[in-house]
Amino acid sequence: MAIQIFNTLTRKKEDFIPLEPGKVRMYVCGPTVYNYIHIGNARPAIVFDVIRRYLEYRNYEVTYILNFTDVDDKLIQKAEETGLTVPQVADRFIEAYMNDVKALNVKEATKHPRVSEHIEEIIAFIEGLIEKGYAYESDGDVYYRTDKFDDYGKLSHQNIDELRSGARIAINEQKDNPLDFALWKDAKAGEISWESPWGKGRPGWHIECSAMSRKYLGESFDIHGGGHDLIFPHHENEIAQTEALTEQAMAKYWMHNGYINIENEKMSKSLGNFVLVKDIRESIPPRIIRFFMLSAHYRNPINFSEALLEQARSGWDRVITAISNLQHRKQAATSDTDLNIEKQAIYRDKFIEAMDDDFNTADALAVVFEWVREANQYLRNSKVSIAGIEMYLDLFQEFGDVLGLPFVGVDEELLAEEIDDLIQEREEARKARNFTRADEIRDLLIEKGIVLEDTPQGVRWRRK
Repeated sequence: MAIQIFNTLTRKKEDFIPLEPGKVRMYVCGPTVYNYIHIGNARPAIVFDVIRRYLEYRNYEVTYILNFTDVDDKLIQKAEETGLTVPQVADRFIEAYMNDVKALNVKEATKHPRVSEHIEEIIAFIEGLIEKGYAYESDGDVYYRTDKFDDYGKLSHQNIDELRSGARIAINEQKDNPLDFALWKDAKAGEISWESPWGKGRPGWHIECSAMSRKYLGESFDIHGGGHDLIFPHHENEIAQTEALTEQAMAKYWMHNGYINIENEKMSKSLGNFVLVKDIRESIPPRIIRFFMLSAHYRNPINFSEALLEQARSGWDRVITAISNLQHRKQAATSDTDLNIEKQAIYRDKFIEAMDDDFNTADALAVVFEWVREANQYLRNSKVSIAGIEMYLDLFQEFGDVLGLPFVGVDEELLAEEIDDLIQEREEARKARNFTRADEIRDLLIEKGIVLEDTPQGVRWRRK
């Protein structure tokens, strides 16, 4: 079965056939680096990292480009607020971004281009659009003529006449058409700027990705990804610019991840419910955040809540407990050969079937839990072999590598079973008036983020 991808452009699943056999060229819109990333920014970072990992698992050579928008109104405002230069603001938050996504086990892109390093390519791109009649200069600004591009609206599936009727021309706007968008902006006093044929200025938002994707992936490439909020206007405008200049399809497959809600409410600054990754990972292990993100299909909305995070933590504990039990039992296992390679192949095929279906990580995790059940059933035997245990561990490792979840080899976080054993040992130490040992166990649990609660039913625990 071929990998199937839901293509936003056609609104249906399509067989994945790369433009060049065995190779995938992939561009994902990265953050505007004026602040720390929030949990909504983390979702595409994780989603497209898994997509890349799976394509590599299926033996494709992947060129993965994720950009940084380091020239923007928001960076200029942040620079004014902090007394830093725009490049200094960008450097600070690019470093913060890389720290956050590294903690979430996101692989570094093949290339992380920055807008400020591609001004020459952007200017050349705009000049080409002007020469072809798709753009015009107006008082130092340059705008794209949307009504000249016949397919405008094809990605967002909106009619250009409806878009035009809903648009409003701002006071003193020097556009020919309310839907025309800026390719180049005339510099205001004190703003960061570059010399251009139209005077000092800086790029518009949309042209940046068109120029950078063209430089690193060519005039047409396989996959363009990003959050659902980028479909219109950002990706719609990218298509209009690029295809007007190159006269080729910009990308064959357009992929978009769904929104994140916070406790059933849409995340927004006005509601004050933004959750920064750097803050949340102080109390929640990054692997649990990643596990949570992959528990839903990437196109579906996902609700970020304490209850669902706890479910993710419980799911993680189930997998890690099974692996820990396998590793502990291995020490007393026999050297007999009792492999069931057919069973391993069945579950590998089920995992591949789930991921082939538009990268359905929710179903893939369901297969992981089925493998947990199989491993636990195997361990109920009175006699197990080293080879048999390694077979189970190898497939856990394989699944974890694809999902970016370090199932095998993680032992720094206490498992639920280990916590219960320590609490029991602490209670016995207290009864024996061995308070030194009881305090040692309490301190270890605190260090590992475990909070003990005395209840009428006994001692209960929860993670911070």
